[in-house]
Amino acid sequence: MLEALSAADARRWAVLTRAAFAARRAEIDALNVYPVPDGDTGTNLYLSLDAALDAVRTEQEKAGILGAATLAQECSALARSLLLTARGNSGVIFSQLVRGFAEAIAESGAEVADARTIADGMAKASDRAYRSVTRPAEGTILTVARAAAEAGAAVVDAGLVAVTERALDAATEALRATTGQLPALERAGVVDAGAAGYLLLLEALARVVHQDEAHVGERMEPFAHEDSMRRRDDWSQVGGVVEPTGATGGAPAGADLDPGGPAYEVMYLLRDSDDERAGTLRDTLDELGDSLLVVGGPDLWNIHVHVDDVGAAIEAGLEAGRPYRIRVTHFVDQLGQHQRAGGVGAGGGVGVVACAAGPGLAEVFRAAGAVVVASGPGRRASAGQLLDAARSTRADEVVVLPNDADTVMAAEAAASAAAQDGLTLHVVGSRTAVQGLAALAVFDAAASGARNGAAMGAAAAATRHGAVAVASKEALTSAGRCQAGDVLGAVAGDVVVIGHDLADVALDVVARLLSSGGELVTLVMGADADEELADALAERVSHAHREVEVSVIQGGQPHYPVLVGVE
Repeated sequence: MLEALSAADARRWAVLTRAAFAARRAEIDALNVYPVPDGDTGTNLYLSLDAALDAVRTEQEKAGILGAATLAQECSALARSLLLTARGNSGVIFSQLVRGFAEAIAESGAEVADARTIADGMAKASDRAYRSVTRPAEGTILTVARAAAEAGAAVVDAGLVAVTERALDAATEALRATTGQLPALERAGVVDAGAAGYLLLLEALARVVHQDEAHVGERMEPFAHEDSMRRRDDWSQVGGVVEPTGATGGAPAGADLDPGGPAYEVMYLLRDSDDERAGTLRDTLDELGDSLLVVGGPDLWNIHVHVDDVGAAIEAGLEAGRPYRIRVTHFVDQLGQHQRAGGVGAGGGVGVVACAAGPGLAEVFRAAGAVVVASGPGRRASAGQLLDAARSTRADEVVVLPNDADTVMAAEAAASAAAQDGLTLHVVGSRTAVQGLAALAVFDAAASGARNGAAMGAAAAATRHGAVAVASKEALTSAGRCQAGDVLGAVAGDVVVIGHDLADVALDVVARLLSSGGELVTLVMGADADEELADALAERVSHAHREVEVSVIQGGQPHYPVLVGVE
């Protein structure tokens, strides 16, 4: 167990949190009823952090310090980037929580963050979050952040493990209590969505501190915490009624929409201002609407407010400085998108069809809301099957994930046939299951089919892939001659290693895929792979490459005991 966090540990904490947001964003979206039931808190948290991490990586590559930045540099860069990329009320508040941790680390002046620094970071995070909200409400992420900070501070002398465990305990209990603290949450029988996101951040911290290699492959399964933690696969253990059914669970969108509340969400970044003018802007916007956040400084501010008069909100920004990246969302339109789409493909809006070669993969795609078509070697999906699946979504536009190189042409044929019927199919060039998983992680139910197709295509293309198989006969491969029973390791479809042990060959494939960098390794275990292989492989990858997160999925696909993806 760690007694202090290094720069590499901080990076791992951020990457684990992003993976948690990606895995649980549909569930958090379903919890979203406060302050407006627009069903996007989980999506906003994920997209905010994902974009910020990408921005940090790009900046560090340009500066030549990628992988060599100090702890303070890592944290301050992430806090700054999050201010720029924050989406929605939850994303802005989350940026201030991260800013609090960054300030505590910078003030410590140390190369590592010990128990006292992390406890101080929790306190500053809570303080920053409260100060960012004009009218703080209990039963929200603010309440949970304060509970975690107070609990961590109480045991700071006991070390980092105690601080993280106690903070996680307190945050979990505070999250459960949010249901009864806000009428909107109580009516829906759910916990606060933003607070649920903060709990995932604290759980990711606990995993890093505990170096939880045995369980790190299970996408944010509950940290083994004997008394206070429950299985958070089912949010009803923490709040009431929301079941883990992907994007369709939880309170109905719009159930608590206040007809008398503001109709628009306005967000923009503000430059060429100062603290005094930003304060005047806060007062002006406070009179115009609610859910007000004015955060940042001294040279950049992020503004978020719910109003009826969009023009007045933007004009106030012009008087305070130079607003840019202005984004306006009409809540009725956004709610309509979620109701029509039901998250992923439930009629109208944008749907998703995903091909799956095994029952485990099918369940993963189905849990995310996609319509699944069984497809794999020997029984690949036809264009007709894909077209039928696309029609069954009842969506206006459908994104298709072939997840197999030999199924891409069938998907394109289905798209041509669908166009004749007035149905638009966007085919993502996912050539393996791991690319399909990466693509589905960035699906945005509120975006258009074309925009989703482009974003998901980029995510698939950015995922390097490999596979492990057992030779069925003697053959000449790109790595030399193999015999029946040999274990073959392939990268991007080409055999690169021949061996005799599944784990050894898989580890070789992972190392090759990581040779040009990576943050997340996904291992999809096949029908012929037992649990011992999965556990041993996850542990060996984690020990050999401590800077990456390892995710294990029981895919159940035939022919390939292990599929590997690196993002």
